[in-house]
Amino acid sequence: MAEPVRLLVVCLGNICRSPVAEGVLRVRIGASTLAGRVELDSAGTGDWHVGEPPDRRAIANAASHGVDISGLRARQLAASDFQRFDWLLCADRANLRDVKARAPADAHARIALLLDWAGVEHDGEIPDPYTGGASQFEHVYQLLDRAADGAIARLRHEYPSRLG
Repeated sequence: MAEPVRLLVVCLGNICRSPVAEGVLRVRIGASTLAGRVELDSAGTGDWHVGEPPDRRAIANAASHGVDISGLRARQLAASDFQRFDWLLCADRANLRDVKARAPADAHARIALLLDWAGVEHDGEIPDPYTGGASQFEHVYQLLDRAADGAIARLRHEYPSRLG
């Protein structure tokens, strides 16, 4: 069997945007013909929440859409991620800048904005809902739901030999 395609979604603290993205992508890819052929994870550029579950509002919003992220735990982006993953997909331009700044010269992973990579919005950002309310978390979910469609299409197009 071919090597899976490995995607890492990155935001600031790994408690709102990136765990929801990981959960949505996991459910949507798992229900597609790509099931078992794509590995997913998420991380934050900061270390404030390492080991903590996602924000309770993110868990509740994802659950309202049938996506369970309650078992995920925050982790910080590691140097090894640049070798392990094919893509590091960032929530916003600040995350993108931070991830690029940490990339070693021999990095295997390519780095992009998630919404741009998934064809949702050129140079698009996923706003951080942390200081907002339920409507901000729902807006993030809707963006990530659209990104999941785009991700599946892009993966099928870009990796036909690895994803069969």
